[in-house]
Amino acid sequence: MKLLFGLLLGLFIPLISEAQTGFSSDPLQAEFITRDVDHFWAAFDSLGKTKGNPFVRYVQQGSPGLKGFIPNRIVSAEELYAKVLERKADYLKARHVLKDLAQKEKAVKAVYSAMKYWYPAAKFPPVYFVVGRLNSGGTVSENGIILGVEMMKNLDGLVPLIAHELIHFQQKFLDQQTTLLAACIMEGSADFIGELISGVNSNPTPFAYGEAHSDALSKEFVQVMNSEQYQDWLYGTSGKDQRPNDVGYWMGYKIAAAYFQQATDKHAAIREMLDLNNASKVMRESGYLNQ
Repeated sequence: MKLLFGLLLGLFIPLISEAQTGFSSDPLQAEFITRDVDHFWAAFDSLGKTKGNPFVRYVQQGSPGLKGFIPNRIVSAEELYAKVLERKADYLKARHVLKDLAQKEKAVKAVYSAMKYWYPAAKFPPVYFVVGRLNSGGTVSENGIILGVEMMKNLDGLVPLIAHELIHFQQKFLDQQTTLLAACIMEGSADFIGELISGVNSNPTPFAYGEAHSDALSKEFVQVMNSEQYQDWLYGTSGKDQRPNDVGYWMGYKIAAAYFQQATDKHAAIREMLDLNNASKVMRESGYLNQ
């Protein structure tokens, strides 16, 4: 999804407030947990030296973050073992990617402090660094933010990436809001607020395309925004034109930015976007797509 990380992170994941109750409200106390990465490389280095599948232990002793990365990603120790044997060289490229993590932690905590200003109720979950099956850059779960290290080329995009996922962790998204409009505002507001606190637009490719084709995209979007069909806007395209994946992030960003700009109480606007009780109201009051 973001910058150099390769794959989409912000899958359409509604979060519930109960998942946030056990975490620090102090941005400077946020944890960055890397022990799963150490355990992975210990298992990797034992390949061919011991009998059986060394990744069984890696999975069994996994952190809550690693446990949250198993469904639909790692799947099982057996699946991971097969993938590592198939693509050893690709895994080795990411072996030392976390060497400069300490410096990035300082920058992330500064971003967290900005989040605390805009949203005093914010919770700051652990960031878990894990190694998966080369199929996902990461996600958020009730346990925190989970990032797949094997998908990283470097840490250049780490700060805006975590900023975006931090917003998803704060969001309270009603299950019944399944329209394209609601999904785009959910993702786009994460991009917008993430940029507000980090200073970096974390989704440059769909943003550049959206800016260059804004009139045509806006006319198309108003025709389909109340449907529950996401193709050509989120998580995949039909190939009907040259648009990149996830141009709906750009559309949601534009609606969120316009809503924020028109709001007299900016803090209230942030709260409304995080709670998102009424996507149509946010869209209407933003004025962005007014005909």
